[in-house]
Amino acid sequence: MATAGAGAPAVTGGRLVGPDVVRAVALVGVVVMNYYGYLVLAGSPREPGTPGEVFDPATGPLATRFAATFVLVAGVGATLMTRSAEGAELRRRRVVLLRRGLALFVVGWLVDLAWEGTILPYYGAMFAVAALLVVLSSRGLVVVGALAALAAAGLSSWSLERRLDGGSVVWLTDPPHWTPQGLLLDTVVNGTHPLLPWLAFFCAGVLLGRALSRPGWRPTTVGLGLVLLGGATAVSKLAATGSLRLELATSAVPSTRSLVYTAGALGSALLAFALVSWLAERAPRSPVVDVLRRAGAMSLTIYLAHIVVFRLLVDGLGVVPLTGLAPALLLAAGFWLVAVVAAWWWHRRFGIGPAEAAYRWIGG
Repeated sequence: MATAGAGAPAVTGGRLVGPDVVRAVALVGVVVMNYYGYLVLAGSPREPGTPGEVFDPATGPLATRFAATFVLVAGVGATLMTRSAEGAELRRRRVVLLRRGLALFVVGWLVDLAWEGTILPYYGAMFAVAALLVVLSSRGLVVVGALAALAAAGLSSWSLERRLDGGSVVWLTDPPHWTPQGLLLDTVVNGTHPLLPWLAFFCAGVLLGRALSRPGWRPTTVGLGLVLLGGATAVSKLAATGSLRLELATSAVPSTRSLVYTAGALGSALLAFALVSWLAERAPRSPVVDVLRRAGAMSLTIYLAHIVVFRLLVDGLGVVPLTGLAPALLLAAGFWLVAVVAAWWWHRRFGIGPAEAAYRWIGG
């Protein structure tokens, strides 16, 4: 059943429609970028020309933007899970966040053995940290997010200057992976989606979740997104030297996690959330929105399934040719069409995805 008061977000099945639909749309982009990136790692040539530049998984304008939106929605979800609780119930839900985060952190690193660079352990770490973040004031969340962005940029700049001076930062940037030091530094600094600076996206999501029930949140979100994205794009064009080009880069290359990159990715995520949720809430009962919101509610199941499908079709059966961007897009489109229909059927029948059910059973 869908309900919506004047200016209130649409609710269906006890869940807000907007965040689930945004999560589903972001996951489409995650699948596309992952498939192309992994085909390149498997030996596929990088696509030449504009299409290749747009979809480049490391330096293209779409690189990590979908994942940043995914993390933003995770922050919204953490707020929605805890916002109505007080006292003992709030403490219980914070413990649930911590347990689920730690469970996903452990499972995520196991998944990393089969799908290197997966977002899952970082996602888990952010949910574990959320047990502390959800009780902070809005000002406190801004400070934490800003510090995460500043620390990432500072470490990136320092390590760059250190290498240019002939020094070594291997202890920081390339520690032994399966050691406590390696796992800690990968989670916080070096990995594909480390807490520095990705915690900034999560904090922004927690703040956004608090604002959803307030009138005027969408124009404010759009305005802030435009300022961040436009400002980041303009500042990045000021780079004149090789060093500054890295320090002012908007790409997601791990060694260039600049403030400009973080601002641009956050601006994109805010704009995507505002636009997609607006479209979803205009027709919350439409078949398309219903399919997407159910897929969004089963995002963990779909994410794990996209790994299995790739490994089976590309590495196992070899039916996907290593010829560039087109196979990646076709594989992603085919997977997504099947996945959303299957998720729609499963969610209507069982109400929760299999991976989500296991996740809740393990994490509480």
